[in-house]
Amino acid sequence: MKRFLLLVVAVATASMAVAADKSYTLTSPNGRVEATINVGEKLTYAVAFDGKGVVAPSQIALRLADGEVLGEGDRLLKAKSGSVDKVVLPQFYFRAEIADHYNELTLSFREGYAVEFRAYDEGVVYRFATARKSDFIVENEIAEFRFAAPAKCWIAYNNLTGEKKDRYMTSFENTYTQCALSEVDASQLAFSPVLVECAGVKVCIAESDVESYPGMFLCNTSAENALKGHFAPLPSRTEEGGHNKLQGLVRERESFIAKCKAERTLPWRIVLVAEDDRTLAANDMVYRLAAPSRVEDTSWIVPGKVAWEWWNHWGINGVDFVTGVNNPTYKAYIDFASKNNIEYVILDEGWAVKYANDLLQVVPEIDLPELVKYAEERGVGLILWAGYNAFNRDIEGICAHYSKMGIKGFKIDFMDRDDQAMVDFHYRVAEATARHKMMVDFHGTYKPTGINRTYPNIINFEGVFGLEQMKWSPTTVNQVEYDVTMPFIRMLAGPIDYTQGAMRNASKRNYRPVSHEAMSQGTRCHQLAEYVVFFSPLSMLCDSPSQYEREKVCLRYIAKIPTTWDETVVLDGKVGEYIVVARRKGSKWYVGALTSWTPREITIDLSSILKKSVSYKAEIYRDGANAAERACDYRFEKIAVPADSKLSVKMAPGGGFAAVISY
Repeated sequence: MKRFLLLVVAVATASMAVAADKSYTLTSPNGRVEATINVGEKLTYAVAFDGKGVVAPSQIALRLADGEVLGEGDRLLKAKSGSVDKVVLPQFYFRAEIADHYNELTLSFREGYAVEFRAYDEGVVYRFATARKSDFIVENEIAEFRFAAPAKCWIAYNNLTGEKKDRYMTSFENTYTQCALSEVDASQLAFSPVLVECAGVKVCIAESDVESYPGMFLCNTSAENALKGHFAPLPSRTEEGGHNKLQGLVRERESFIAKCKAERTLPWRIVLVAEDDRTLAANDMVYRLAAPSRVEDTSWIVPGKVAWEWWNHWGINGVDFVTGVNNPTYKAYIDFASKNNIEYVILDEGWAVKYANDLLQVVPEIDLPELVKYAEERGVGLILWAGYNAFNRDIEGICAHYSKMGIKGFKIDFMDRDDQAMVDFHYRVAEATARHKMMVDFHGTYKPTGINRTYPNIINFEGVFGLEQMKWSPTTVNQVEYDVTMPFIRMLAGPIDYTQGAMRNASKRNYRPVSHEAMSQGTRCHQLAEYVVFFSPLSMLCDSPSQYEREKVCLRYIAKIPTTWDETVVLDGKVGEYIVVARRKGSKWYVGALTSWTPREITIDLSSILKKSVSYKAEIYRDGANAAERACDYRFEKIAVPADSKLSVKMAPGGGFAAVISY
């Protein structure tokens, strides 16, 4: 018999508004995760794992602009419990099925709202749902995450400085600071997800289904063993500015965070609990909790890889024209993509007239209709980069014009906010582009919160400290450590537009920022493995056709690798140290492993994913004997997978390993 829901009514001294405190215990299907919800003067929840407290009693509430507080001293109308065990069939994802199994408790209050709690084997989630008589304004939301024992955390700060006129403006890109939770910088905001280690388990704080509401920052302003949600107020006055006048700079904000319809659900707050780091790196919770797809026909959405020119600075060699933003250059990229069965070419910043903020004004060096025709004849689709201001001026007109021309989608950049107005922009873009059958890669944006389930044409997101940083980052930046930290934290939220694939690779002491001929930190195999470890349905080839043509073995691997998957298994890993991921497409398994700057010898055990009665072969990409000094050094070999399904792997500092396994 499943453990389900235990209701304990504890009569206690209470205010006149509530006759008695009521305490509810909600247990996960496997019985290991337990949430205790208390209704009294304050509405609180706590989380335990295997009977041990992890999250201490923490308040949740909504403060409304009229002075009412939902969640303080309210009158409980009813408590309804239930259990759900179903399967979600995701689109353009890293597995074909998602198990959605949980026990639930819904507390309904006479004040016209409810709070829904769910206990999963992976953690606890909750959200507010309102059914009020009229629309309302949320002044602030109280979302506390108090921990039951001293904790440490991995946290990415917003990098607030005195020069920032708007503390909520950020690209949502930073490396992680590891520190005691009580030592989190009180002057900073952090963007979620945030990872905390407490009582021997990892706890990841995240959110999902953020629609018409601001995203959640986290902060600790009082040196407590706790984090609190923090939300950007709604902008009241913005102006064009920032990078090439493409950004919407907020000059004034309201005294509240959101305007809300009378009947709606608010975002899910997520507390994931994991005793094994591996389970974090392939968690489905954000996708699972998002609103189902609003796009009926998705047959036109085609994930794939993109030949990209910006990172390599239009770096083609051996041609008789000057490369740059012009038709001959893009035709060369199209030819390269067509030759190697790469689905798309992107025209990044430069094709539209600078400062005009009008995407219908194209520079004279570019003839878009000619390029579209040239690409279509060769089986390649074109994607256009666009700045936020230019796109926001005429979303419908831009979509109608370019979809008719044959453009397949947009890479939209420089949003750099997640207040309610900017979240609304993302949904308006999603709806319009879906109607015109166009895909979107949101760059310069906040982390995904499930919109890719609701609108599957939203195919990728940045909100990650990606490889572009290596064009300018000083040697003090540790990109390699980030690469083995981010999959356990940021990637829980959804896909990442990391833009891997560098063919210039550098050891720790040889790395330096070179903007026009950029290099990566770590080895060649580190870059190859990222195509497996990182999930990107629209995945960039960041280096130039000329570089790839000189590296045909690597090019063949990258060109053939899938970008969506039927099955994903994280075989091994530890936050900040290493990770081993296996993903299946059809009958083939792809394995990728990354290490930090610490060299590592590991045994990859494939017995959990390979059939015992089948003989497998593998194409292997290993760090070369000299990869520690010459990061481009690697070995390619074909082997028979041993009968015990175990592969011995040695990775250099900043190294990696990749394998394609078939039978």
